[in-house]
Parts: sequence; structure tokens; C-alpha cells
Amino acid sequence: MSEERALPAGTVPAPRVGTGGTGADVAAAPRPARRLIGVDAARGLALFGMVTVHTLPSWNEQSGEAHWSWTLFAGHSAALFATLAGVSLAFASGGRTPRTGRRMTAARWALAGRAGVIALVGFLLGFLELPVSNILIYYGMLFLLAVPFLRLGTRSLLLCSALFALAAPFLMQWSVDVLPGLEYANPSLLDLVLDPGTVLSQLLLTGVYPALPWMAFLLAGLAVGRTDLTSRRVQTLLAAVGAAVALLVWGASVLALRVLGGYEAIADGTPWMEASEIEEVMVFGGDPTLPTDTLWWLLITAPHSNTPFFLALNVGLALSVLGVCLLLERVAGRVLAPVAAAGAMTFTLYTAHLLLLWPEYYDLAPVAWTVAQIAAFTVFALLWRRAQGQGPLEKVVTRSTRAISHRVLARGGDGARPQAPRTAPRAPDGP
Repeated sequence: MSEERALPAGTVPAPRVGTGGTGADVAAAPRPARRLIGVDAARGLALFGMVTVHTLPSWNEQSGEAHWSWTLFAGHSAALFATLAGVSLAFASGGRTPRTGRRMTAARWALAGRAGVIALVGFLLGFLELPVSNILIYYGMLFLLAVPFLRLGTRSLLLCSALFALAAPFLMQWSVDVLPGLEYANPSLLDLVLDPGTVLSQLLLTGVYPALPWMAFLLAGLAVGRTDLTSRRVQTLLAAVGAAVALLVWGASVLALRVLGGYEAIADGTPWMEASEIEEVMVFGGDPTLPTDTLWWLLITAPHSNTPFFLALNVGLALSVLGVCLLLERVAGRVLAPVAAAGAMTFTLYTAHLLLLWPEYYDLAPVAWTVAQIAAFTVFALLWRRAQGQGPLEKVVTRSTRAISHRVLARGGDGARPQAPRTAPRAPDGP
């Protein structure tokens, strides 16, 4: 959600001289940092994608086929959100050079505080009967899990991302028959207090956005955030390599399922499912988990299936979208400005989106509701940003994390009081 004042999201930090956590390091102010409009624009696209897939029908009632909005955005937008959250965490913890000493300790405590604020809002929304799954509570868990990884460099983070993508889906499939399932569509704070085991199981493994598999997205984004995102070469590599990875993974899944016998193995392993039911899972994903009769299900790429192929495909797509947005910033920054404005306050706007869906009036005119939400969010973001800067909820997160950081730094060995750095305007890191 909202970045620390020291290094705003969407900015590239200047190198620091001190790295040992001494008083001189704490007091040193980084040089002004430039916002990366492309990061905010990518986040804005993710927001608009989630608005679209939540508001429009998932399938065509006449043909029974998936709606275009489902095909384009389901699973992809949320994965882009999670990947960009990792990029923002990199900005908040030192950018290309991870912080060290007390500054890293402060960044870790601030991240834990941010996780608490975001999760609290999510759990409070759980008291409402929302018609869609709320990603905020899963974000809180993702951020907590990310705390130990902040000090790692790009290669180590990419390796950890790959390990989560490969191993966590198998753990997820095992957990379905062992741990409590999806008991709460959107757990509330009361559910967490009265039934913590079930809620934590859901957040980690059995929910719609399970944190352990989705760490693949967050750590991939954190790795990318440790690179020079202002470099045209890096931007081009992200766009090209990300697209190539996505295409390769999709092709490998199709080959394994349709040519090498994967589909037949799934049918043999789940004889209780009709062919039409298998196809439905391959298009729309599990409910929310996949059948556990056979591990061949882990070959599919369906939205929210959380298989290795789904995770790898969407890491590639997310990085490609980010690279394209960063390249477009060079030639069409003003065109991206409205989308970037919305992307700079996605915590606020995503929460507003859930509140607008709550009465379920959107079913009466889903297309009109979709267009109206996107237009209203864009106009609000532009006006609010010009008048107030950060979004309302982003300010809450910023003040909370800043207070935590200052308290940790003030308890350093020399008792030096941290100074506010001279940076560009703050930016959020999106829900």
C-alpha cells in the first residue's frame, strides 16, 4: 500500500554511502528519486482488470463459454498485483542495494506493520457479505512471509521464487485432504479470533490466493525491483523475456495435456468427473482448490489453479506487462498518467471497489458498472492526487510504517534520530 518516506514506491533510490546501520548512515539523505510512472501504470491496469473480472459475468449464458473478461483478466490481474507488490517492497527496502544494519531492521518492522494494517482492513471487510474474494487478507500474509527475504539479491530471490512455484503447489494439493478447507469466503476479524487454525490454513494454502504458492509472484517482483528499472535494456528484457517465458510455459502445458497424455491421465485419475466437468476446471479453475485424486492436475494453467504452470505463466505475463509499461513511459508518459494515478492509490480504490460490489447492484447492468467504476476511480485518483497526494488509505499505511521505522532507528546504537530524506512525492505499492 503506501511506501515509507525514505524510498517511495515507483521510484528508483540513489545509492547510499553508509551501509552499516551507524548514525551517519541513518542520517544520510538519499538524492531525490524519480517516480517510475510505468510501475504505477502497470498497477493501474491490474486494478482495472480486477474490476472488470469481478463485475462482468464469468461466462456467456448462451454459449456457456468463458467471457472475454475472464479469459483476459482472471488470475492474471491478481498475479500482476502480487508481482508489483514485490517491486514496491524492493523500493521500500533499498532498491538496487538492499539496506543493512538498523535500516534493514527498520524496513522489516515497517513491512510487518504494513502487513498488519492491510490485513486489518481486509478482515474488517470480512464482516460484509462480499460477492468476490478479498485479496487484502492474503496480502497481509504475503508481506509477513516476505520479511526474511528482504536482504536477498536478485539471483537469490529468483531462485526462491522458482522454488516456491515448484514446491508450494504440491504442498497445496497435499493440504487439501489434511487441513481445513475454504470455510470462510472472506474471513472476518472474529473468524480469525475464534477459528485461527482454519483461517491461517486458508491464507497459506487452501484459499483463493494462497500465500505460499503466491510467494512466487512476490519474490519475482522483489527480484526485479533490485534491478535498474530506469534502464531501457532492463525494460526491454522484462518485456521480451517475460513474454517468452509465458509463451513457453503455456506451450509446455498444452503439449503435456493434449499431446503427451496429461488429459487422459487426469480423466483416468478422476473417473467421477465427466469430460465437461474436467474442461470446466481447465477453463475456470478449482473451487477454489483442484481435485486431489491425481497430481496430473498440476499441469493446467487455469485461473487461480495455483499450479507450477499457472504460477510460471503469470510471472512471465506480469514481468512482460511491467516492461511494456516502463517502455511506454518513455514515449507516452502523459497518456499513461490517468492509469498511473489510479495505480498510485490501489489500496483505497480496491477497497472502494469491494464496497461498491457489496450491495450487488452491478448485476443489473454489469457493463455500465464496470465502465463507471473505472471512470470514477480514474477521475477521483487524478483529482485527489493533485489536491492531497497519497490516497486516504495509503496515508494511513505510510504514517504507520514511518512511525515504526523511526522508532526502530531511534533505538540504534548511537541513538541518532533519523532525518526525513529528500525524495520525490510518495507513492503507494498497491493492494
